Amino acid sequence: MGLRDDLDRFREVGEHNREDLSEFIQYGDLGESLPDEVRVPIKIVDLPEFEYDRRDQGGVGQGDADVGDPVGEPQPQPGGEEGGEPGEEDGEHEYYEMDPEEFAEELDEELGLELEPKGKRVVEEKDGPYTELTRTGPDSTLDFERMFKRGLKRKLAMDFDEEYLRELLRVAGVGPSRAFEYAREDSVPVSKAWLTEAYDEIPREERSAYASLDEFEAANDYTSTTERIRAGGIDHVPFRREDERYRHPQTVEERERNVVVVNVRDVSGSMREKKRELVERTFTPLDWYLQGKYDNAEFVYIAHDAEAWEVEREEFFGIRSGGGTKISSAYDLAAELLEQYPFDDWNRYVFAAGDSENSSNDTEERVIPLMEQIPANLHAYVETQPSGNAINATHAEEVERHFGGSSDVAVAYVAGPEDVTDAIYEILSTEAQ
Repeated sequence: MGLRDDLDRFREVGEHNREDLSEFIQYGDLGESLPDEVRVPIKIVDLPEFEYDRRDQGGVGQGDADVGDPVGEPQPQPGGEEGGEPGEEDGEHEYYEMDPEEFAEELDEELGLELEPKGKRVVEEKDGPYTELTRTGPDSTLDFERMFKRGLKRKLAMDFDEEYLRELLRVAGVGPSRAFEYAREDSVPVSKAWLTEAYDEIPREERSAYASLDEFEAANDYTSTTERIRAGGIDHVPFRREDERYRHPQTVEERERNVVVVNVRDVSGSMREKKRELVERTFTPLDWYLQGKYDNAEFVYIAHDAEAWEVEREEFFGIRSGGGTKISSAYDLAAELLEQYPFDDWNRYVFAAGDSENSSNDTEERVIPLMEQIPANLHAYVETQPSGNAINATHAEEVERHFGGSSDVAVAYVAGPEDVTDAIYEILSTEAQ
């Protein structure tokens, strides 16, 4: 095994020993990741490398020196312990990197989620499997098996043992009418017209070959069509034009799975560092997850105190104001911004977070009606209260009480990092239901 094989093996070890995903979400450094690249710390990986033995010992070589002459001390290398300039090449990073799609797959497996993204906008119509049938079409699409079955079914329903019935017509006193009644009693599918034509073809002297029906039955056995086919195969299947069916491709609509995620955060004076960190730990994995699930994901970030404004992601989790709180201001802005993303074409998620403190009556009179008016796959509110509920922190409870049990509204409570994965599961499993 060479050094390259060792490197590959150690990288594989790194993948297997990376930080547990739940542990990473709850306690890991999320800031090392990028919006489209999740970097999960590796617990142990020391990549193999050659080390120079500094001991003064001999060795066998093919140089000019005599056998047994010692090899000299190594010269100082740039960036080594002996001084010199630091190297410029990248070293091996202690992170396992995954894209949002892989992150979503692993989170599904770890939390037991079954969220299937919905396709909205039709981007292409194409031919699918040939499951449709039409009465016309090119010969190459003729469904011969179906036509054969229809013809065979007709044969089984209409065919009969002609020789048997001709012998029946040779019974004294049995003409076409009596033979027809006899055949019908035995469920033989024959027409009276056929019997009349067959009777006319029998010479008069042969029409009394059997003195009675008992004598006829003793000398002849009826053979059904099925038995004759099994014994001798099919001589003829009566195909008809109306039996023809041609396979036609089913039209399949390719739908693009688009999603817009509106992240709302309370940045008022009460939202101190620990609360802000819990919002980031909850919202960031949700963003990665939905980005990995959908073909096209766009994110909108809204900060609010008593007023609301749109911000960039880079400042969303760190911004803090000194004002009061009016959560409805964020939903007013969200409704306005979502006009660019029609619900017929876009999946929508509206995630809001804060410490549940809100101005008097704003939740009941403004926020809840706005949540009902804004069409979305899911509305979610995450309460972050590390020290327990404050006396006036009632927003989450009011929302939960109003929408309790709804499949498109989720409420989660996060008091510490250990609650984050449970909150993510509560949110995503509600939408999956």
